[in-house]
Amino acid sequence: MTEPKLDEVGHWTEIKLQIIRDYTAAYAKVLGNQRIIRHFAYIDGFAGAGAHISRETGQEIEGSPAIALKAQPPFSHYHFIDLDGRRAARLRQLAGGRSDVSVYEGNSNDILLTKVFPTVRYEDYARGLCLLDPYDLNPSWQVVQTAGRMKSIEIFLNFMIMDANMNVLRKNPEDVSASQLERMNAFWGDDSWRKQCYRNEPGLFCDMEEKQSNEAIVGAYRRRLKEVAGFKYVPEPLPMRNTRGVVVYYLCFASNNEIGAKIATGVLKSAMKKCQDRDSSDGA
Repeated sequence: MTEPKLDEVGHWTEIKLQIIRDYTAAYAKVLGNQRIIRHFAYIDGFAGAGAHISRETGQEIEGSPAIALKAQPPFSHYHFIDLDGRRAARLRQLAGGRSDVSVYEGNSNDILLTKVFPTVRYEDYARGLCLLDPYDLNPSWQVVQTAGRMKSIEIFLNFMIMDANMNVLRKNPEDVSASQLERMNAFWGDDSWRKQCYRNEPGLFCDMEEKQSNEAIVGAYRRRLKEVAGFKYVPEPLPMRNTRGVVVYYLCFASNNEIGAKIATGVLKSAMKKCQDRDSSDGA
């Protein structure tokens, strides 16, 4: 099997990886010191190949699986999932035969619900940190809601707003294909996104639907994480941009643990400041 081509990533992805590095280190330390916790897992639902190429330096850099494997104390178990067989094979090489690592090849929505989440039940004194870092409108709402209701799983999740804007949230909603509507429904959980993502504005002959701002849309999803999925703590999501300064996705965090939420809020605020400082220096 040929080696997978490593993704080339920019500064914003490197900031996200630093967020994951900072939070996994803190999470592992906190959970490792709690004697009542018998098992704490790291879960990467869209793990990739475990490494990237930095666009700025041209050097290979660690991806989220490699970062998590270096956490001290180590997690009780690591679950890496990817749809691409070549990436899954590289993840197995990265694991180096470790018995505390499971690599799955397939649809993460199915694997998370049937094979991974059942191993981190709250009543078994197990906890999990789950990274959901896709390139499109994923994961399914069923995965997110299950994590929230289990009370044992914290998540980092990418809301891929660029994908939504390009393929679903058109100026004329009636132009959207059935398959794209189905994708959005699966991500949101139902078709209630329509009321949240558009507002009625008076037109010349009748009211017209106007798309809401990105901030309003992700704000509605943030409320949904709390009110429907059942996460108690959902800090302000962090907008992540491309090289042109366009927001590609929002990095969301959701948890039922107060300590985890405080740590995540601090990490996200620190990352936001770095982003703002970089933007200021670029514009100088």
